[in-house]
Amino acid sequence: MRKGSIHYLVIFVVGMYLFLPLAATFLYSISNTWANTILPSDFTLSWYQELFSDQRFILAMGRTLLICILALFVSMITMVMAVFTITVYFPKWERFIQALVMLPYAIPGVVAAVGLIKMYSSKPIVLTGTVWIIVGAYYVLILPYMYQGIRNSLRTIDVKRLIEAAEILGASKWIAFLKVIVPNIIPGILVSSLLSLSILFGEFVLANILVGGHFETIQIYLMKRLKENGHLSSAVVITYFVIVLISSLVMLKLGSRLQNGKTKEKVS
Repeated sequence: MRKGSIHYLVIFVVGMYLFLPLAATFLYSISNTWANTILPSDFTLSWYQELFSDQRFILAMGRTLLICILALFVSMITMVMAVFTITVYFPKWERFIQALVMLPYAIPGVVAAVGLIKMYSSKPIVLTGTVWIIVGAYYVLILPYMYQGIRNSLRTIDVKRLIEAAEILGASKWIAFLKVIVPNIIPGILVSSLLSLSILFGEFVLANILVGGHFETIQIYLMKRLKENGHLSSAVVITYFVIVLISSLVMLKLGSRLQNGKTKEKVS
């Protein structure tokens, strides 16, 4: 077998491995019954109709989007500035900061949630049971992904020379950062953001322990529905997937426009 054929075969097998569970979930979400047959015997959209007429689902999805986007936005702003500052002005601190932001990898969700409840259940800062504790927990959870992606992107450009060149042309450090450095690392920021968004949408342990029924997110809603009706929970999963897909496409499109704008500026 030729080398090129093996590559296509591997891509096909991996593609089917990823696609088949999703396709089966979708078929189950549009079936009335599915037992003892390869494919469902009859189809319906009633589960989606029931899902989108459920006020709880709409609110849970809205809450999930709100806390995920808020945590992601704050993380994006702070991490870009922090990684830039460390790379340019404090390179000796890089190893220490890298080890620090990697800690969430090593801490299980249950341990992190119990620690946060213990820490923020008494004065001076009381956050237990509020939405802010889950936003803060999500911020910490995605630190390794945001840091690593932005850091790798910054390493592909000569940051110091670009800043110096911009300053020679009359730009301040802040303007050089915004108009020269940030456009050059947009692909890294986007990849980190997409990875972080998908992780936050799939996270259940922190949301369940920290806020639970007080602030029902889509993950908690899905777990409750899973016990009631398999068809309906499959419809939730597919809707969930479509929203993540649309969010990813919007972010990629936005990044592509920013990159095109940057290229046009260079040409002009």
